[in-house]
Amino acid sequence: MNTDARWPDAKAAWSQVQKIQTKLHQWATNDPDRRFDDLWNLVYDPAVLVYAWQRVRSNRGSRSAGVDGETAYYVSVVRGEQAFLSELRDDLKARRFQPAPVREVMIPKPGGKRRRLGIATIRDRVVQAALKTVLEPIFEVDFQPCSYGFRPGRRAQDAIAEIHFFTTHSYEWILEGDIKACFDEISHSALLERMRHRIGDKRVLGLVKAFLKSGILGEDGELRESNTGASQGSVLSPLLSNIALSVLDEHFAEAWKVTMGNSWARTQRRQKGLANYRIVRYADDWVLMVAGTKADAEQLREEATAVLLHMGLRLSEEKTVIAHIDQGFNFLGMRIQRHRQKGSNRRFVYTYPSRSALMTVKAKVRSITRRSTNQSLPVLLHRLNSVLRGWVNYHYHGASAKTFAYLSAFTWRRVWCWLCHKHPKTGKRELQRRYFRKWWPEQDEVKLFDPSAVAIVRYRYRGAAIPSPWVTQIRNAV
Repeated sequence: MNTDARWPDAKAAWSQVQKIQTKLHQWATNDPDRRFDDLWNLVYDPAVLVYAWQRVRSNRGSRSAGVDGETAYYVSVVRGEQAFLSELRDDLKARRFQPAPVREVMIPKPGGKRRRLGIATIRDRVVQAALKTVLEPIFEVDFQPCSYGFRPGRRAQDAIAEIHFFTTHSYEWILEGDIKACFDEISHSALLERMRHRIGDKRVLGLVKAFLKSGILGEDGELRESNTGASQGSVLSPLLSNIALSVLDEHFAEAWKVTMGNSWARTQRRQKGLANYRIVRYADDWVLMVAGTKADAEQLREEATAVLLHMGLRLSEEKTVIAHIDQGFNFLGMRIQRHRQKGSNRRFVYTYPSRSALMTVKAKVRSITRRSTNQSLPVLLHRLNSVLRGWVNYHYHGASAKTFAYLSAFTWRRVWCWLCHKHPKTGKRELQRRYFRKWWPEQDEVKLFDPSAVAIVRYRYRGAAIPSPWVTQIRNAV
């Protein structure tokens, strides 16, 4: 590598990073047993650092400061991006870089509980993004197709579509697993041991370990050691959690491949009274679908408990449930349940927004329309549209038409009440004339988004046919 090379611009950096990642992915694919011994120079490569900085700066979290009080805006305006990256690169190259403790923030969760979020410094976030840029294409080769969370080219809808496919084909018992405090309890030694199967560069492993052991500055101002877990909210933690939890994927995927790999083998197992099963995982949320009995699902729960124990993880007894598909269950904001089709005796598996997901979006609409009436109607509509579009774009692949119609009516009523409070002395007919067109809120060409107008489109199950972005790069190059 030319260490005196100039700093590339964002476009050139992206192009160079794609080439680096494609090569790493191809080498890992061609040799499943290969250990990468010389990755350190890639971590502080100028293109990788510029690419990492662009990702960190464009993230919404860039407005939050770590223990040093610096934000991405401060780096851009005060310190200067090139000076910041040059200093960071020099520290990495000389191996002087040391991560700072993460700043702890407690985020409220439903039910009154709170979730721990760790906010790293901007400096640490850039290095973590550089590490992820180098490591991700290598480990993506070994990840199983049944894993969908925080992986390039994969979505929550893929996981839901796979569950819909298997529950439609006789996998009727559902083991919905919940890992207790997953990001807080991952064993560092077990995680690093799994990484050593692919990474032989001790400098890279040492940097990952330094981030894991960097410590936590609590809200009370006390510094605590981080002996287990990967800080939730950091750039690197999704990849590290996938590496740790892939032990669960590999266990059940290997059982599927060896004993249930074809329809004949699955038929033979059912004739012998043995269960067939398939796992789908999205980050630390996972579902095991069982073609068998409830007793089979209970046995598989004990099996999963033993597998996770090697990573220092435990199942939450109160949140890990076994349910029949006719009872239904919630997964990733969707309700998945088998119902009788209206007007016939046929039964189908349906996916639609869960009650908790609907309550969440309603709470956001209430919050926006409950605040001060000093803002104008176009500003209010912009804020509502952002929330509604995002929620509808996630759920429009399910049987969501009735839910969308209800959400439209609910939002309309909230906007109408907001206008009545804003203009208490104005009559309803005058409000309708000023702010409604065909009785739908609109002003200055800003119109309230209508969820009920969105068409429902069934999401196609892609299975193992989801391409890696780096495989696509290779094919295009050929």
